[in-house]
Amino acid sequence: MFNVTEDIKYVGVDDLDIDLFEGQYKVPHGVSYNSYVCTDQKIAVFDTVDIRKADEWLKNVESALNGAQPDYLIVSHVEPDHSASIPAFLKKYPSATVVGNEKTFILIKRFYGDIVTNKLTVKDGDELDLGKHKITFVFAPMVHWPEVMMSYDKTDGILFSADGFGKFGALSHNESWLDEARRYFINIVGKYGVPVQGILKKASTLKINAICPLHGPVLKEDLGYYLGKYDLWSSYTPEEDGVLIAYASVYGNTATAAKKLAELLQARGVKAEVADLNRCDTAEAIANAFKYSKLVMASITYDGGVMPCADAFINKLKVKNYSNRTVGFIQNGSWAPISAKLMRTAFESFKNVSFCETAVTVNSAVDGAAIAQLEELAAELAK
Repeated sequence: MFNVTEDIKYVGVDDLDIDLFEGQYKVPHGVSYNSYVCTDQKIAVFDTVDIRKADEWLKNVESALNGAQPDYLIVSHVEPDHSASIPAFLKKYPSATVVGNEKTFILIKRFYGDIVTNKLTVKDGDELDLGKHKITFVFAPMVHWPEVMMSYDKTDGILFSADGFGKFGALSHNESWLDEARRYFINIVGKYGVPVQGILKKASTLKINAICPLHGPVLKEDLGYYLGKYDLWSSYTPEEDGVLIAYASVYGNTATAAKKLAELLQARGVKAEVADLNRCDTAEAIANAFKYSKLVMASITYDGGVMPCADAFINKLKVKNYSNRTVGFIQNGSWAPISAKLMRTAFESFKNVSFCETAVTVNSAVDGAAIAQLEELAAELAK
């Protein structure tokens, strides 16, 4: 536990046992489930935690309350990693009023049944008076569930941002915010760029001194940096001028071509990374594809199509609204290479994607002809 402000305490917990977040994203450094207590004439608890950490969280809440009883439980997001301890909370504090919107209570009932006896249904812009602290509810539908609402404490200038501005990694693991916040945003929230842009416009009207997300650290300094990153990510604007080369190789020849292209680009002063789609953390590769302004897909021709891992990667990019970038292709085939054509056809359904004129063909192994094409592609990407 720690103080966010004089009246607001962090009572969340770290989960270092989890291996996959949402059953699919690797979290080698765990994740935090954040919860907060605001002590005033009326006491409000902001969100609960995953059921696996309910006991630890309830002890933190009890310590923060110091013998008092909570008046409100504000539910900003009903995804179970934040709501699954609601039943345990209400069993311990049955007089507490649950605060949410109409959709909040529909989802609570679907997950946990008729557990809410006292409830306060709020609308966008409504205010909850705790005494000194006035809490305004800022609806954020589809960031990234339909019931999501943020809360703004006018007194201390605190934005309780639900899953917004969160990141992977437990608070006990000290690391920079950016990379894991990007991986979190692009893979979990990234599809919903338009709603995020909407909430950023709302946030621009508020005087924010700190952001309290449901995952990751409380953000207090240089808030313009974090808001700026969210603006880039949610508008699908590249963060950096550079190239991600994502390759799918069987015997190493397509990998050789991908790495050779990276060398040629770096020699021209272009930032370039490679990702082995058969082995890498796909979520990280997806995030890096959004990070850079350009992408090169390199795949063998496999069963008359695209290597499955490359095909899956392209599909995931589409789901996350990959757009506003330039894409190039490298194909390999010992006979009838066709993967570049198929990959381009897939990307033609994306929004605002342009294509490199040079498409590289490797016939089995990288030879002088392939290197010449790679040099042409590198020159084009470096413009």
